[in-house]
Amino acid sequence: MPETPRTADELRRAWHEFFSTRGHAVVPSASTIPIDKSLLFTVAGMVPFKSYFVGEETAPYSRASSIQKCVRAGGKHNDLEEIGRTNRHFSFFEMMGNFRFGDYFKRDAIRWAWEFYTEVLKFPAERLWVTVHVSDDEASDIWHTEIGVPLERIQRLDEDNFWKMGDTGPCGPCSEIFWDLGPSYGIEGGPATGADRYVEVWNLVFMQFDQQADGTKVPLPKPSIDTGAGLERNLLALQGVESVWDLDIFQALIAAAAKVTGIAYGVNDEHDVYLRILADHARMMTFVVSDGVMPSNQERGYVLRRIIRRAVRHAYQLGARDQITPSLVAAVCATMGVSYPKLLADQALITKIISHEEASFRATLARGTELLDEVLTKGDVSGADAFFLHDTLGFPVDLTKEIAAERGRDIDVAGYETLMFEQRDRARQAAKEAGGKANAPIELFREVIAVDGLTTFTGRDEYLTEGARVVAIIENSERVARAETGRVVDVILDRTPFYAESGGQVGDAGELVGPAVVTVTDTQLGLPGLTLHRCTVNEGSLAEGDIVDARIDGVRRDRIRRNHTATHILHWALRETLGDHVKQAGSHVSAERLRFDFSHFESVGVDELAVIEAMANSVVITGGSVTHDEMTKAEAEARGAIAFFGDKYGDVVRVLEAGPSTEFCGGTHVSNLGFIGPIKILSEGSIGSNVRRIEALTGDAALAHIAAEEAQLRRVSAQLKASPIELEDRVGKLLAQVKALEQELAALRTKAAQSVAVELAQHAVGSVLVLRHDGGTPDDLRQMAQSTLRAMPNGSGIVALIGIGGDGAKAALAVAVSKDFVALGASAAEIAAPGAKALGGGTAKSPDLVVGGGPNISGIDEALRVVGEGAQRWRQ
Repeated sequence: MPETPRTADELRRAWHEFFSTRGHAVVPSASTIPIDKSLLFTVAGMVPFKSYFVGEETAPYSRASSIQKCVRAGGKHNDLEEIGRTNRHFSFFEMMGNFRFGDYFKRDAIRWAWEFYTEVLKFPAERLWVTVHVSDDEASDIWHTEIGVPLERIQRLDEDNFWKMGDTGPCGPCSEIFWDLGPSYGIEGGPATGADRYVEVWNLVFMQFDQQADGTKVPLPKPSIDTGAGLERNLLALQGVESVWDLDIFQALIAAAAKVTGIAYGVNDEHDVYLRILADHARMMTFVVSDGVMPSNQERGYVLRRIIRRAVRHAYQLGARDQITPSLVAAVCATMGVSYPKLLADQALITKIISHEEASFRATLARGTELLDEVLTKGDVSGADAFFLHDTLGFPVDLTKEIAAERGRDIDVAGYETLMFEQRDRARQAAKEAGGKANAPIELFREVIAVDGLTTFTGRDEYLTEGARVVAIIENSERVARAETGRVVDVILDRTPFYAESGGQVGDAGELVGPAVVTVTDTQLGLPGLTLHRCTVNEGSLAEGDIVDARIDGVRRDRIRRNHTATHILHWALRETLGDHVKQAGSHVSAERLRFDFSHFESVGVDELAVIEAMANSVVITGGSVTHDEMTKAEAEARGAIAFFGDKYGDVVRVLEAGPSTEFCGGTHVSNLGFIGPIKILSEGSIGSNVRRIEALTGDAALAHIAAEEAQLRRVSAQLKASPIELEDRVGKLLAQVKALEQELAALRTKAAQSVAVELAQHAVGSVLVLRHDGGTPDDLRQMAQSTLRAMPNGSGIVALIGIGGDGAKAALAVAVSKDFVALGASAAEIAAPGAKALGGGTAKSPDLVVGGGPNISGIDEALRVVGEGAQRWRQ
């Protein structure tokens, strides 16, 4: 080994040699996946030793040395946006540490740290600064008196120099060692300045207390040592560079990133940041996959997926259109394989897993980035935009957030989450209706496709397909040869008229008839192009290879296609009425009704809705033909077709032309506009920021609704003795009469209240009246308290009325205080508060008038007592 370590491998060897000669067991790095279930990843060197520190297990050694691979890229340890821009932030790093379990303490920990730095690594002592906790005189004295660090380079800090494992448990002061990068990196003054000039390179934690739930700290019987020295930061000092990205361990990775993207390092600052991100993320993804994590949408698998996708996205921004991860993985294995030989053993598998994830993401990255750029050019990202990108294109919302932030734009997270919740709720409901069975594994579907091909959809031309062959039967996620009477299964046919749910349109229902009679309750896609019929076997038994006649419920399908085509007509009418900014943000088309979500910044008025409905119906009554043809995507765009939410588009698409509406859509539709029948809008409302929702009926459902409304109108007309055309005028006159009567009644009540108030005021004791007064609403009680106060001599004093409300279910109170008493310091809120509490409720904070109460009627007497005591203090 060279006299002074220089490379990362040399530093690792020097660390272990130094501490092994001082009685420390050299412990290999644990996995990045911790045993501790409270953590997604191993975030610090002490994590594998946590059970020893908290006393759950007895350590097999009293001293230990380790170099732990760590990941900080999720949960509270999430500073992804800082990676590549600072010397301190990484998604993966190595933490060198020495640990003591009830053996040596501060003196040895401090002495050995100084020896390692000044004698082994040959760090100039004048470039090292030290911090201690404000209360730790012992550590400060050791650093100055025994080690010889000048007092001016020992700084005392508070919270930054006190370590806790949690709200309770082991804790203690810590002492940190900092490396001074030099005057060009900031002002002089030490770590306390917070300047980037001073880089923390080693943290010595003195675990000497056990924090109790009440905050007290009890000395531990066997204090322990937990230290952490970031390998990357120590290399920064060791190799004499100003940036960690100039270290040998990163330069090789940055060179690989530069080669695979074709971008030179050191030419453009922003490009340099992207190349550093690739280098950092390459390490994280390689080590985490080696430790057994697979990209997924759950927990640490999701964090890994996000890291891979971030890397791919930044490479894409640099112009890389071919795969980049295989080269990056190879560079990591070459750079770190000597110290971590498992990387070399796993390299082929790591490369396969990560490159597969990259390939699947690249399929959506270009389109998603293009669409997001269009959105960001116009403004912030709506919840509907984010949901569309996520649900239709597979573009992760975290990436949408990140790109939006880079462009200085916001994203409506609440609106996005609302749409996601609704989608999950529909999925749960569908699973429930399907008997709660899980979908078959994807690999099973792929096997079916490999042998029998995709399902041929015949349902655009016919409702009955004769002679369909049963390709597969799936029960409880497993393929079965036969399904007997009463079984609930998924059936795959070679061809089918059943439309599988997609693009917002629900799946068809109907029956399969052959050796068995089978009811189809729903139709879904197993994989794109593979149709699953959700079935119950009613009679006989069904086997693979059987020939059946597949018949959809034609009446139900007709209602669905009426609603679906009407959705497109409404979209057109909305854009014509409200503006071209209106775009579909979701839809749900069933046999019962249609739901259409669209982007718009305010509620749609009643008159506007009437116009939209009239425009849609004016198109329908033309009875024009509807075309629904396949063409290339380029041809569709040339026709001006609008992309319709919820569909995924390939090179060949279907375009629906229905009257003035021309839109992409793969669903089922009417062939003549007149077949839709009347369109009746039921409601319009908000479902998120700048996202509105319309619900409507068509055909026989709309006619039934209109008939019900007309019947109700006739009944009301009969009751009011007016024809329907006279009804609005008649109701207007009745409302005017009601208003006049209410005003007359209010005047009578006021007069009566004034009379009662005069009588109540006579019961005052001096300037104070506290009295029980039952009946009436809280507002009645308020008015009575005010009237009574005005009836007091000179309108001066305090009035408190408490009693049972008119509904008999709650107690109420009202306290009124005249302005002159308020000026003296009296407060209606303070007087009423104990009474309201006795009634089980509260009041406002007004000084001159409060109304309150609660459900505790039995507390009225107590309320009278305590309010009386408070009021009597001000009696004059």
